[in-house]
Amino acid sequence: MNTETLMGDEAIALGAVHAGLSAAFAYPGTPSTEIMETLQAMAEKGATTADGAKFVAQWCANEKTAYESALGASYAGRRALVSMKHVGLNVAADPFVNSALIRIHGGLVVVVADDPGMHSSQDEQDSRALAAFARMPCFEPADQQEAYDMTLEAFEFSERHEVPVLIRITTRLAHSRAIVKTAAKGRAQNPVDKAPQDMSWILMPAVARKRWKILLGKQAEFRDYAEERSPLAPASKKLGVVTTGLALQYYRENLEDYVAANGEAPSHLHIGHYPIPAAKLRELCAKVEKVLVIEDGYPVVEEALRGVLPTPIPVLGKMTGELPLDGELNPDLVRAALGLPEREGVPAPSLPPPGRPPQLCVGCPHADSFAALKEALLEYPTHAVNSDIGCYTLGALAPYNAIESCVDMGASIGMARGAAEAGLRPTVAIIGDSTFYHSGMTNLVDAVSHATNTTVYILDNQTTGMTGAQPTIAPSSRLKNLVIGLGVESAHVRVLDAHKRSHEASVQAIKEELAYAGPSVIIGVRVCIEAYKKERAK
Repeated sequence: MNTETLMGDEAIALGAVHAGLSAAFAYPGTPSTEIMETLQAMAEKGATTADGAKFVAQWCANEKTAYESALGASYAGRRALVSMKHVGLNVAADPFVNSALIRIHGGLVVVVADDPGMHSSQDEQDSRALAAFARMPCFEPADQQEAYDMTLEAFEFSERHEVPVLIRITTRLAHSRAIVKTAAKGRAQNPVDKAPQDMSWILMPAVARKRWKILLGKQAEFRDYAEERSPLAPASKKLGVVTTGLALQYYRENLEDYVAANGEAPSHLHIGHYPIPAAKLRELCAKVEKVLVIEDGYPVVEEALRGVLPTPIPVLGKMTGELPLDGELNPDLVRAALGLPEREGVPAPSLPPPGRPPQLCVGCPHADSFAALKEALLEYPTHAVNSDIGCYTLGALAPYNAIESCVDMGASIGMARGAAEAGLRPTVAIIGDSTFYHSGMTNLVDAVSHATNTTVYILDNQTTGMTGAQPTIAPSSRLKNLVIGLGVESAHVRVLDAHKRSHEASVQAIKEELAYAGPSVIIGVRVCIEAYKKERAK
């Protein structure tokens, strides 16, 4: 065994390589980004699997294309990993749900990093609920060691049961470090071996119905596996505690104080594998007077315990107020839920620190693009500027005050188009180059098809900036021809220098396209200052 200090993301990446990974695919999204970055850094340094074989580690245009690439690798008999953040799983939902029905050949592991507390996301959704929706097994590590171990375990489980496995982690586990014992060598890659031609990868209705019955028939095996790996420690008859994933650490941090205050430990059940181990839950509840459920994210286990009928014993947790329904857990919240007094700490200073809202980097090209757009819109008292997700979302804040909406990846063009069709004039969609490739192109096709009177402003900073300056899937030089290829008239595809020196020319060009009665595209080009620094540092 080797010993390393790893983030949760790094532990998963290393676990995948030691499991005999052949191919990994992803789209950057905090807090999952470092999984792919770690794999790519390993590949660049010449890392191989145990048999000396290299592995593929690639960014993709979006999470759906990444998932489908991983499916192709599995079809070829190879072990594949696909990683994304929780809202990225929405983008990949179609292949994700359907992949549970096909007969997985090479092991397929889906790593999804949830973000309780919305540190860098637009919602707090819990991927365990989507795993249950797809009837897919889900593993939830409690620490970095389990993140490594469960990755190896998930590949084995996937091939044994011919089903994808979702590994759910959260921000705190993804980005914190701990000592991890790793295998000295690992496993060799699977040979290329195409999936059997038995129709199990062809989800026509007649086949899908059979595959659905097979998947439902496997649920008992999945539950038995979860039951075996959910340790129950009987102790106090007064209180039972159920923890899931990372919440185990918050419980452990308060356990010594609880025992000192109450004379004994609660009975404890920890869940790290799903479907929910119902038998173990029943066994715990039969031994105690009440139960407290501690889980980071949605009250998934708590809701399952409660059902719709009155429970024989009180069930405490997020739904009864002992723990908050929103935000991420921490030891102090769990402490209060256990009935322990608040820890004494250093008194807070009487003078509160000043607010520090996020802002664009000094020298960011988006600031100059916003300045030009705002000046061009001055003659239009009624307008709509619909934005997308990226650094430019900060354009909603002072001093820019330049955008009016941000809902999901790719929504800017669809919303601007819908607002235009509803009669609002003019409408502008703000979208980054990486996001345009991710999910903006299809909305632009709609705008072209219906000759919608809207202007799309692509802020081309030649990188995926908000997640740490990962490379855009296609170079900047292709954007103009791509947009023309999608049907926008070449005379109304304008490439601008996103810089103060070109301010007047940019304002004039934007005004001309706002006045045009049809779909137009403006591409503001200037490299991200942080990407430029990163490249220079290399």
